[in-house]
Amino acid sequence: MSALVVDTSSWVSYFSSSGPSVIDEALAEGRIFLPPVVVAELVSGRLTFRQRADLESFLSDLPLCAVDFEHWLRVGALRAQLSSVGISVSTPDAHIAQCALDLHGDLLSEDGIFLKIAKKTALKLLNS
Repeated sequence: MSALVVDTSSWVSYFSSSGPSVIDEALAEGRIFLPPVVVAELVSGRLTFRQRADLESFLSDLPLCAVDFEHWLRVGALRAQLSSVGISVSTPDAHIAQCALDLHGDLLSEDGIFLKIAKKTALKLLNS
């Protein structure tokens, strides 16, 4: 099975109990990788002290996507490539997509920008 990168939008659905069971399966298989920016996005929500502690504990058990200097160069190159074909992508979204590309894995997201990215790159999206 390939690595699975989960975007913030899918984590939010998952935590609201209406989320995709594919996350449970991938968690059990140990193939979920977490982009660092997703951690920041998730913990920036309005949370109680207990919710934040539980979330931090849950997230700390997941492996982070490797983000060395070269990763950020690839993020910038991805944004430039997409911009050249008229697709504007935020740095956080390009980072998330690049994490999946770097891992040769799948991306799970409910954000439509990733469908646009996948049409112009090798990004593989997983349907929930």
